[in-house]
Amino acid sequence: MEAKGRSLGSSLLVPSVQELAKEPLVEVPPRYVRVDHQEHPISSCLPSSTLLEVPVIDMQLLLSKDSSNLELGRLHLACKDWGFFQMINHGVSYSLLEKMKEETQEFFNLPMEEKKKFWQDAGDIEGYGQAFVVSEEQKLDWADMFYLVTLPHEMRKPHLFPKLPLPFRDTLEAYSREVKNVTLKTLIFIAKALKMKVEDMKVLFDEGLQSMRMNYYPPCPEPKKVIGLSPHSDQLGITFLLQINEVEGLQIKKDGIWIPVKPLPNAFIVNLGDIIEIVTNGLYKSIEHRAIVNSEKERLSIAAFFAPKIDADFGPVPSLITHETPPKFIRVSLVDYFKNFLSRELKSKSNIEQYYI
Repeated sequence: MEAKGRSLGSSLLVPSVQELAKEPLVEVPPRYVRVDHQEHPISSCLPSSTLLEVPVIDMQLLLSKDSSNLELGRLHLACKDWGFFQMINHGVSYSLLEKMKEETQEFFNLPMEEKKKFWQDAGDIEGYGQAFVVSEEQKLDWADMFYLVTLPHEMRKPHLFPKLPLPFRDTLEAYSREVKNVTLKTLIFIAKALKMKVEDMKVLFDEGLQSMRMNYYPPCPEPKKVIGLSPHSDQLGITFLLQINEVEGLQIKKDGIWIPVKPLPNAFIVNLGDIIEIVTNGLYKSIEHRAIVNSEKERLSIAAFFAPKIDADFGPVPSLITHETPPKFIRVSLVDYFKNFLSRELKSKSNIEQYYI
């Protein structure tokens, strides 16, 4: 199958939540009402002594000979204990981040007739809509997304990336390239932090698959009855999230408690996915997270996902396997892995469970 014609998966077509939220709603439509996400406490509701914050990693300190070892130790603890960190001084220019934020906002503000040109096709996950909708009875998230493969170039869908309005297309091109650079650097440092062979990480990710998910969470008249993004762990390798506006909503689950993430200005919120958990033989774990919404303000973000190259297969890397630490996961091809997780509802860490030995 040619790369350009390859579909990574599909999702049932659903209405735009952004358009729904423009109506004078008093109550949330039944298909969006969720009661299954309120069983765990939120840290901000607990005594201040229990408040926790996601670790911060400084790329410039990792790159400095004088401070690299100390920062590598911090990175190791962030990956082992949290699976999440905020990255500052990452090298992507402030001006590019600002352009990306502004033009993503403008894209979601386009008239519906314009956005329909980018709507998902039946049988394809890419485009405007929602992901992981596998049945007509399934509860829906209070959000719209625009999802597309950005790298490698030959896997871009001709009706999506090349048809984006200017200057957004050029900005996304530059952003895709810059985020790839910082992602590959980060993966190398993660390998060093875990004392695995750097080559093991390079072989998997050097020509990796990058995709972007732009998220729009409209205000909701009954925010406690809905969820912006269902609790889940990311299924790919590593995610770099850019918060577009100042509205909080991302929460991660640690020790049974939901911890709100307070984005630092122009930082990336980085989290490890299921593939990194498999590759590191469970030494670093993907972490469950979710997005909540509010009644007053929209929230926007851009998630850049990175996975191994499309024709790769992966499992625990050889440099981490010994008689004392045998492999915990089977090997799987990336294509089969994609088909499996995109055919399932997004739910906690249920995807990775099928790969345990």
